[in-house]
Amino acid sequence: MSFWSRHKIFETNSIILIIGVLIVISIGGLVEIVPLFYLKSTIEKVDGIRPYTPLELAGRNIYVREGCYNCHSQMIRPLRDEVERYGHYSLAAESMYDRPFQWGSKRTGPDLARLGNKYSDDWHKDHLKDPRALVPGSIMPSYPWLEKTELDASAIAQELKVQATLGVPYDEEMLRHAESDMRIQANADDPNAVDLAKRYPKAQSRTFDGNPQKVTEADALIAYLQMLGTQVDFKLYDNKANVR
Repeated sequence: MSFWSRHKIFETNSIILIIGVLIVISIGGLVEIVPLFYLKSTIEKVDGIRPYTPLELAGRNIYVREGCYNCHSQMIRPLRDEVERYGHYSLAAESMYDRPFQWGSKRTGPDLARLGNKYSDDWHKDHLKDPRALVPGSIMPSYPWLEKTELDASAIAQELKVQATLGVPYDEEMLRHAESDMRIQANADDPNAVDLAKRYPKAQSRTFDGNPQKVTEADALIAYLQMLGTQVDFKLYDNKANVR
């Protein structure tokens, strides 16, 4: 039987063709996936990367809830125009504790990967309340209810436990102090902020929304935004040598 005669079996029998396609795809998938299980890590560890604080994690959940990822990416590609506009290109390790990651592919608004400490807390508060008051041409929706809505801390400990199950290194002490750490980080004068900083290095503690009377959703979201891109010391990396 010639090669073309054998090949005719696949062309005239759809079931055999489907089985053949599935076998080929399975082999290709196994070749790509199986080696990953034998690697110690597929992400290079970078100094400074830590899990989110409870307040930052709550803010990230609000960020996802409000659909901010639909208009803002969090991934700077190693291209000259992106690096010059947004800063150092994104490292894989920066997203190692994201479930799910917020890389995105659409930029109706600017990339936020290096947003942390670029603007003041008051700027973020006013921007969330009325974007056009600060950026006249903005089409971003307003979120005035965030500074009025008290942050629900009842489930944050469970949230950390879920993240720990997925591989985020939250230890027992972090889980035990989850609720109190949310309040500590949102209060600039809390004496326990020192302990918070030990658990979460470089955690910024202050009244993010300007209202010390309660911890709001605006506190959490601003804390998350002010953390983005601040964990890694990019002075250790040579921008120019890596730009293409």
